[in-house]
Amino acid sequence: MVDLRRCVAMLLALAVTGPLAACSDDEKPAFTGTAEAAVAPSASAVPESTTAALPATLSLTPAAGKKDVPVSTEIGLKVSNGKVTAVKLTDAKGKAVAGTFRDDNSSWVPGKTLATEQTYTAEVTATADNGTTTTAKTSFTTMGAPGKRTGTGLYLFDGQTYGVAMPVVVEFNPGIKKADRAAVQKRMFVETTPSQPGTWSWTSSGTQAYYRAPEYWQTGTTIKVRIAVGGLPTGKGIYGDRDRSATSKIGRKFEMNVDNATKKMTVVQDGKTIKTMPVSLGKTSTPSSSGHMVVMEKMASTVFDTTDTDGASGYRTNIEYAQRLTWSGQYIHSAPWSTGAQGHTNVSHGCVNVAPSNASWLFAKTLIGDPVTVKGTGDKLDYGNGWTPWDVSWKKFAEGSALPVPADLG
Repeated sequence: MVDLRRCVAMLLALAVTGPLAACSDDEKPAFTGTAEAAVAPSASAVPESTTAALPATLSLTPAAGKKDVPVSTEIGLKVSNGKVTAVKLTDAKGKAVAGTFRDDNSSWVPGKTLATEQTYTAEVTATADNGTTTTAKTSFTTMGAPGKRTGTGLYLFDGQTYGVAMPVVVEFNPGIKKADRAAVQKRMFVETTPSQPGTWSWTSSGTQAYYRAPEYWQTGTTIKVRIAVGGLPTGKGIYGDRDRSATSKIGRKFEMNVDNATKKMTVVQDGKTIKTMPVSLGKTSTPSSSGHMVVMEKMASTVFDTTDTDGASGYRTNIEYAQRLTWSGQYIHSAPWSTGAQGHTNVSHGCVNVAPSNASWLFAKTLIGDPVTVKGTGDKLDYGNGWTPWDVSWKKFAEGSALPVPADLG
């Protein structure tokens, strides 16, 4: 006789351990599944939570149909769910205009000033995360020639080699007001190879802006500059006169250090002292300025004439091997009349007097942009009196930027 209680117990045990077997002598079809499979819902019954990838969306500026657009305009880019992968800008005749993205991809900058009273069409493509593309277009018309212009200058020239302290110097006439400097600075591009950090800094008048790195440029650096202010609004209905650009090189490191205490100049090239020479600086009534300066101009021969400003007490003298350090007229130059005082007494009108042979030797060695440091005199260099960005600390210099400067830069 079959024990029913025992059979039930066996069934319960087998339900979780393996295939069921008959608990009587009667033959029944074998069950080949598992208990788990028997009670679990089927895979098709479980809903899957998936979200379809969204296409990229684009918003462009200038707006479609916009008129009187400045010829400095950029193609503004705002994209969601993807990134911009192509921009094509063409004029009314279908001719393409080259350009580049800003580093933050907020806009695309044409590589040249656009033409006045011209219709342009921008076609922009964005690629979504799922690989699909979206295209948007905008057409706009540029303004006519402006009535008032800001004059500009760039003290950097194609193919030239400069000293390691050469700042990028841009001039504006009239000067740029504080409220307008950020917009102008955004259009002043500097690229260095090898890459070195740097920033712009404005003089208080806004008539000049300097660009430098935290330290002197590395020897062999290529500096590529574009001052893209042609047609750019510069404030009060005035527009930049034109774009300016240059690609230049930085040469060997050559420094001139003048010490009033010893009345000597020490010349250092690539970290090694190569020459020391006696000097005579400005006398008490016309002291030389102390500070960090840069060779701005070189003239093998010139005439110093102060009679226009000093009248009867002025002088007119032929000068050889003159190297300008300040706008106010401080030079390194040959002074054969003061060789007896050089190394002992200050007798100049503020210049650094050196013997003719030393002046000739220096003139043959120096580059525009070589650093000159004068110390120990009774007069301090005024910022902006020459190319003076090295006469302040990096922190102080960066405070003159119209745009934020990263705190960790330099």
